[in-house]
Amino acid sequence: MIGIAAFHMRGGSSPAVLPHDALTHVELTWVEKKIENWIRFGTHTHERILDRRRRVLSFRPGAVFAFVRWASNDFGTIISRIDIVRAVSPDESYQTLPFVRPGGDILLKVEGWPKVEQVLQAIDAIERLGVDPETVSPDHWRHVHNRMSAGHEPRAYTIERHQAWLKRLECER
Repeated sequence: MIGIAAFHMRGGSSPAVLPHDALTHVELTWVEKKIENWIRFGTHTHERILDRRRRVLSFRPGAVFAFVRWASNDFGTIISRIDIVRAVSPDESYQTLPFVRPGGDILLKVEGWPKVEQVLQAIDAIERLGVDPETVSPDHWRHVHNRMSAGHEPRAYTIERHQAWLKRLECER
């Protein structure tokens, strides 16, 4: 292993994350019409401004957020991506993701503007129900990811599904 992966394997931490820090940190960059990374939904617990174009949002373990990345060059869009991620606690395994430290449980991962737009529309539909997207069942986001990966239309999230999810959470406590 080389680079950051080897550094982590030797017990080091990335510069933005302290070893005792239980938060998930997301670095956001905004360079108008060049690089635009933002959070579509999710409640952060801390914000650190690095400079006028970059900031870091921190999320508690268990928080779910949508991380949108878009970049272009002189010839047009080069990346459109949305990831819906659950922040993990220090003792949980996780997947790595650019700009997310240390990583998270990736519930949905989509690339390409048509698919990103479809996910944004699904988020809008959930909000129209009066449901906060970060409280939606993680299984729903996995379902949307899997259906879109297979080229199928995902089922809509309903109030009944949401109530069933909330009851399931209640039973687990």
